[in-house]
Amino acid sequence: MKNFRKAIIFLPDGMADDPLPELNGKTPLEFANTPAMDSIAAKGASGTFLTLPDGLPTSSDVANMSVLGFQPELNYPGRGPIEAASQGIELADDDVAWRCNLVYVSDDGVLRDYSAGHLSDDDSKILMAALKEEFDSPEVTFHHGVSYRNLLVLHGKKFSNRIDYQKPDSSQDIPVSQLRLKPLDDSEEAAYTVRFLEELSAKAAKFLAAHPLNAGRPSPANWIWPWSPGYRPQMQMFSERYAGRRGAVISAVDVIKGLGKCTGMQVIDVPGATGFLDTDYEGKVQAALRAIEDNDLVYVHLEAIDECSHLGDLQLKLRAIGEFDAKVVAPILKALQDKPYNFAVLPDHPVPIKLRKHTTTPVPLAICGPAISEPDNITVFSETLAPGGNLGNLSKEELVRKLLEI
Repeated sequence: MKNFRKAIIFLPDGMADDPLPELNGKTPLEFANTPAMDSIAAKGASGTFLTLPDGLPTSSDVANMSVLGFQPELNYPGRGPIEAASQGIELADDDVAWRCNLVYVSDDGVLRDYSAGHLSDDDSKILMAALKEEFDSPEVTFHHGVSYRNLLVLHGKKFSNRIDYQKPDSSQDIPVSQLRLKPLDDSEEAAYTVRFLEELSAKAAKFLAAHPLNAGRPSPANWIWPWSPGYRPQMQMFSERYAGRRGAVISAVDVIKGLGKCTGMQVIDVPGATGFLDTDYEGKVQAALRAIEDNDLVYVHLEAIDECSHLGDLQLKLRAIGEFDAKVVAPILKALQDKPYNFAVLPDHPVPIKLRKHTTTPVPLAICGPAISEPDNITVFSETLAPGGNLGNLSKEELVRKLLEI
């Protein structure tokens, strides 16, 4: 029987970008110092991967489902229920879970910041606890997540998930009046859901504006923003999809942990992982090295680059890319350099710094290890060069199957 091949996927969220004049026509990835990611390309082969299929939200849950081969075009449940799974929230059959950002809306009614100034987790706990005490009822419950990333759950058959919504991180600097929830069908349930959430949001806005924690803040967390609703997920197990292989995920954020839980992957918590530049890089490295001993695939996800991209802060994005390379990719590659493992690096989606939102362009991909029988001549990891590599254009299960050599 052929031995199981092991693999690590490095996933720098939102890293892909466009060429920028201020970087002499290079992308942030191409401009940053990335010797470790470049070494994967130089030793192996490059290509692209389609992470955001047509007709689906341009969100990280869809993109990471795609990278892991779970084909969101067939069974996308919505982001709310994925993150509910991460938090251990047991959804009843008729519960509708929503992602619920705490955001900043300016006095002129414009959505200014999808993260309320990257609200600290401690402050978020206080505000979510206050919302819970004020508004929880048999119809709705609030749940704290990580920082600005929280949840609300609607309970009962009177509610629907058939609602059109706007992603907050794609809607900054747009008037709230242009971003309203809308029913996607003519059902009374959909109409009632919109009315209920609009009324709840208006009450919550008044409540949050008066909360002492928001006093004097440049970007107060003064609105709730429900989006991406869905029912309890029904997803295939990783081991069933990939011939009995075992997988693990390492991430700070609930959307990745939730995908892991929904698919039976080991979910590894790193206590100092924050989802931003202050994350515990060393903790993630050590977690990955331990996880690969007992698993066939380890998915090492970093959120910070995505956050810097949505902020539109080029210098922070360059810093985040460099730190991911030096503090995560390099030490893992060094520790495992004598192992016959496969390694892959790819973003889950682009976030062009000038747009500050996700786009659907296929992302660059590089793989090295025994799975690459014919390395190509590409020596750096690059959005510009990757499409010309030997891997071609991958999608669906092709990446994971190649890495595990199934």
